[in-house]
Amino acid sequence: MTKNQKKLRCGITTGTCCTAAALASARLLFCVCGNKENGQEEAVNLRLPGGSQMQVPVFMSERTDNFAEYYVVKDSGDDPDVTNHAKIYAGVRILPDETEPQKDWFCDEERKGLYLTGEEGIGRVTREGLPEKTGQAAINPVPRKMIFGAVREVLKLADVSERVLITVRIPGGEELAERTFNRKLGIVGGLSVLGTTGILEPMSEKAIVDTIETEIRQRAAAGEKNLLLTPGNYGRGYVSEYLQLDMDSSVKCSNYIGETIDLAVSYGMERILLVGNIGKLVKLAAGIMNTHSKVADGRREIMALYTFLAGGSRELAEKIMSCINTEEMIPLLEKAGLREAVMEKLQEAIDSYVRHRGGSKVTIAVMLFSEHFGFLTQTKETAELLPYFTGRNERKDET
Repeated sequence: MTKNQKKLRCGITTGTCCTAAALASARLLFCVCGNKENGQEEAVNLRLPGGSQMQVPVFMSERTDNFAEYYVVKDSGDDPDVTNHAKIYAGVRILPDETEPQKDWFCDEERKGLYLTGEEGIGRVTREGLPEKTGQAAINPVPRKMIFGAVREVLKLADVSERVLITVRIPGGEELAERTFNRKLGIVGGLSVLGTTGILEPMSEKAIVDTIETEIRQRAAAGEKNLLLTPGNYGRGYVSEYLQLDMDSSVKCSNYIGETIDLAVSYGMERILLVGNIGKLVKLAAGIMNTHSKVADGRREIMALYTFLAGGSRELAEKIMSCINTEEMIPLLEKAGLREAVMEKLQEAIDSYVRHRGGSKVTIAVMLFSEHFGFLTQTKETAELLPYFTGRNERKDET
């Protein structure tokens, strides 16, 4: 794929790694389709969920009479993934007849007696709202389907009747997970096994949006109707220190404000409070709902336009256009006596655009602040919504 005019190399997901290792392990254990005389695999061919095929190198870890395990060295391509070069293990074990399936094991829907679980370095789910049940390993639905499907085919070819347990593990996964959002999502003790297409796209925007969706889904599952949003660390700091709102209830939406609003509506949120720095949120005044500078900037143009509409001179608008950021613009507005008037224009435009994006099912308020100048403006619904986020509104549980 190409991003920002640069050709980037795709990688493979943890789900693909686990599937390849599980397939090789099953083949070795049941003596099916080995590529070498001793039955050991050097690579396996996988059909990915999208229909494409991929060859994945595999390395044997262990072999006994009733257990085989391979691992894959994860190649994340040009994606800055924390699991790049990690060893992803998957083993296949024949279960003794007396073994009772554990409550946290996944069961294959198509073959009775085929189970899956996570071991070392695989996180466990501690909160509702994720695709897995509380207590289960954080192995997402598509990877589960891939892993089960690969091993199921081997068992069919080998005409195996025994019950079989697939185990996946990532040594060092607990430490790597500290650099992810897992703990915030309620996944503790390790990493998640992820992937929807089997291919890891470099710097995937979808992965970020998926994380946002997971957080919103968890809040909806807990019965929450109010969503506090902050685009980044500046917003979170302001919310926590100056507004003294509960940061545990906030969701970091990054640049994906429009998509976050869409997700919030789809999960039944009734009130959204967005708090952020003017350098990012000023773009909403032009209807820009993805605020990444590579998608659209327009900060100078927006501020210059509303300065002019608020009665500013052409000379002042030209000075605004020459500024390198919004922090430089505010003193110019102060000196001209136009700060409040420009902020009023901005909040009116922002209010119009976010309300249009949210529709009639949700009430949205936006607060803008500056790192150096503090509070700047807020849309008209803010005063009404703030009590729902500070715990001062006794009506919030009745609606």
